[in-house]
Amino acid sequence: MIRMKVAKMGKNLANLGRLHLCSYGATDVGRRRQVNEDAFLCDDELGLWVVADGMGGHAAGEVASREAVDTIYGMIKRGKNTLGLDDEPSEDHARAALRLLEGAVQAATYMVFAMAELDSEKAGMGTTISAMMNFGDNVVLAQVGDSRIYRVRGERAEQLTEDHTLIAWQLKQGLITPDEAKTSKHRNVITRAVGNRDYVQVDMSVCELELGDSYLLCSDGLHGYLKPDEIPFVMSSGGRHAVERFVQLANSRGGRDNITAILLEAC
Repeated sequence: MIRMKVAKMGKNLANLGRLHLCSYGATDVGRRRQVNEDAFLCDDELGLWVVADGMGGHAAGEVASREAVDTIYGMIKRGKNTLGLDDEPSEDHARAALRLLEGAVQAATYMVFAMAELDSEKAGMGTTISAMMNFGDNVVLAQVGDSRIYRVRGERAEQLTEDHTLIAWQLKQGLITPDEAKTSKHRNVITRAVGNRDYVQVDMSVCELELGDSYLLCSDGLHGYLKPDEIPFVMSSGGRHAVERFVQLANSRGGRDNITAILLEAC
């Protein structure tokens, strides 16, 4: 699979030249919570964007999300430039990018777990992670939990990540219907998180960038209020204005959770 994608990536580079991603991010506590346990990172120069939605009592969710983001950032900052990932794309570069980002998420998992082991008040804390890192005219995605990454290409929004929730698993297995999922008492049960254990299975993938693409990374405090066909319309307003509209939309529809959104535009 990676071999096919890399071959196509090279064609894009020849035809379009080097693409860049410009980002705009915002987070909001919402209308019901007292503490914002979300954290996010936008580093266009490094080529790294992360959304984390923390969980745990005694403000442990806030600690987990921030520590995870900081750990991933540190790992990517130390490792990315040494791999030559911005050179002409190849299968080796794609694999190196996948290993680097997955390793960073695993390092965050171990760090958050170790912190909880040392402080009983933080026992069981964890966080979701939706992360994107670019290399050349391509991006690698890492996913744990139920934050999401969407790509808007043309007028269509596509969810690129899979939710690691009990509801998503039940739907995939055909155990419940979409209508039953909407009213299920298990809507918020996460099946994978960074920090609950010292290791986590990370979903990894590689995507090509195309001129005109845009991406939305967000916590469930936003996507829980969104229909996919609304995303391109809001993102069409562009940049900071689009991010602010996403936050306002979630708050206007209830704002029951913390709200975080990162908008990336290929430019």
